Amino acid sequence: MRLNLGTSVGGLGVIARKLEKRLKKLGIETVEDLIFYFPVRHDDLSVVSDIAALKPEQIATIRGRIELINSRRSSIQKKFLTEAIVGDASGKIKIIWFNQPYLGKMMKIGEEYYFFGKIGFGDAGREMVSPDYEKVRQEQIHLAGIIPAYPLTAGVSQKQLRYLIKIALAVLPQIVDFLPESIKKDFNFIDLARALQEIHFPESNPKLDRAVNRLKFDELFMLQLFNRKLRYDLDKKRAPEIPFREAETKSFVAALPFELTSGQRKAAWKIIKDLGRTHPMNRLLNGDVGSGKTVVAALAALNVLLSDYQVAFMAPTEILAAQHFETIKKFFSALPISIGLLTGSSNKIIFHDKEEVCSRPEFFKKLSHGEIKIVLGTHALIEEKAKFAHLALVIVDEQHRFGVEQRKSLRERVGDKEAVPHLLSMTATPIPRTLSLALYGDLDISYLTEIPKNRQLIITKIVAPEKRALAYEFIAKQISGGRQVFVICSLIDPSDKLGVKSVKEEYEKLKKIFFRFRVEVLHGQLKTKEKERVMNLMKRGAVDILVSTSVVEVGVDIPNATVMVIEGAERFGLAQLHQFRGRVGRGAHQSYCLLFSESRSERTKERLAALLTAKNGFELAELDLKIRGPGEVYGTRQSGFPEFKIATLFDYALMRLASEAAEKVLAEDGSFGSFPLLKQKFDAHRASIHFE
Repeated sequence: MRLNLGTSVGGLGVIARKLEKRLKKLGIETVEDLIFYFPVRHDDLSVVSDIAALKPEQIATIRGRIELINSRRSSIQKKFLTEAIVGDASGKIKIIWFNQPYLGKMMKIGEEYYFFGKIGFGDAGREMVSPDYEKVRQEQIHLAGIIPAYPLTAGVSQKQLRYLIKIALAVLPQIVDFLPESIKKDFNFIDLARALQEIHFPESNPKLDRAVNRLKFDELFMLQLFNRKLRYDLDKKRAPEIPFREAETKSFVAALPFELTSGQRKAAWKIIKDLGRTHPMNRLLNGDVGSGKTVVAALAALNVLLSDYQVAFMAPTEILAAQHFETIKKFFSALPISIGLLTGSSNKIIFHDKEEVCSRPEFFKKLSHGEIKIVLGTHALIEEKAKFAHLALVIVDEQHRFGVEQRKSLRERVGDKEAVPHLLSMTATPIPRTLSLALYGDLDISYLTEIPKNRQLIITKIVAPEKRALAYEFIAKQISGGRQVFVICSLIDPSDKLGVKSVKEEYEKLKKIFFRFRVEVLHGQLKTKEKERVMNLMKRGAVDILVSTSVVEVGVDIPNATVMVIEGAERFGLAQLHQFRGRVGRGAHQSYCLLFSESRSERTKERLAALLTAKNGFELAELDLKIRGPGEVYGTRQSGFPEFKIATLFDYALMRLASEAAEKVLAEDGSFGSFPLLKQKFDAHRASIHFE
């Protein structure tokens, strides 16, 4: 059978067929999958020691010839004992294995082997007990080199995986190198096939480093190329030119019940200038908790609405969409415009404080005729029937929760087929500047790090298990004083395996402890109407304690809530804990955040203590990145963070090179006509992230 990249892994022989199902758990189904299954580390076992130089407790690799070998049953331990005498030019050593009688038949006197293990001293002098071994051959796989170590699953060993990958590498000549020759030459990268050979079985550490650099670069380059191509294509499109309405904007700002921060003013001015251009804005507004992103978005929307265009404002949840609807109603109460709310369960319009609940077809009709000037909603906004007459601005809150496909769909629902609307994305998830190039290379980014003057400092405490009773007393006093409380848990249902508290368990427990108070529960599995009922009760002050999952992480605004309790705080990232904390401290009363943790780990204590000293969410996110990495901090899949096989978001130097290379390719040929292999790779990459 002739092997090729698409050959099923079972085609590699008897061992592969036996392991086929287990390898599938590792994402390995074809020969190509094996080749691109990268090691997590390399162990340098290339130094071979002379037997005579070995010292007690030393871990070493030796090369020796079998001089004597024998297997027998030990009368004392009733185990099979295999003993061998191995020698090199400098001396001899005794090798011992337990319960491996087959070694006595497999290893022949006179054969040479490599052995790797810990050196001991017995009655006969130097000895090794149960070392790794490999017969000396032209090419070593398991010993006497820089040896790869792979992620495994039950029933698959390192030796088996190395053996199969060694066979798979025979098809390396079939690997197509998509990277243009000019990029490889300019940035001094080796060929892809060479890199793949060296990542698995490197000849030296310098060659391994070159392989790692090339393969990391490939992943970062495709990410940067994808982002830059989005911007490249967007810059060729036309968008409505929105003039700056200076007088009306100043009047709007003057009428606000609070003073804008300098950060809000700068961000709003950048956005307004973007809107005044004829090519589409593509900006991310990244604001810390409570930094006031919504009013900045409202300033942008104001200028669009005054030019008689439409605005679409999309949020990830019905709770957040409804809250934005209420906020926008207040901001634009003086404007003669109709405001719509479109979610899975709501379709209503308000005009001059007159609220109308209409049928969905009627709502879509009014939207398509331009009668609804600003519409707030959830995924319902990207339904096929949701058409706009003159859509000029799309605002997407917590945009990292939406895929590229959804953003693209919303942008294309504009009345003018030759134009696309401006896009303003917003997120309260702190994205450190060090990650902005990696994640949002297609976006201009504005940061809001200041907190408005009227926001107070939230007192944060880490509560040890023995202090829980005192914490409950404090909570009871807060409720008795008319305040409300959030309690956050990481799970909805109980889990014996994880050993952490769930919303349902905590709800039942708190109902008994605080029986005098009103306790409600909120989580993602509840039906929409039930969620709305609970949140409305909370807003009206008819709930004393709300036990919830992270559904309240962003946007929920209850000014009367003064205590945020987080159960199992160690299970959340620092940036996420900061988000939870930001749900309180929104009113006139002093607020508190209580972090409950059962962990005794010093690392956990150190990490949580950062919440007591860090100045803002960006600082916390930077710290969490260093401690836990981006996947743990943000959750790669749900947050839109790229998932790499070998690169990381800390490869800043390579990221800059990748960005430079992407710009170079697009400047030379933005359609990739001159780079057919790169175009093929790019199209496959785009399809893999469901762009189309």
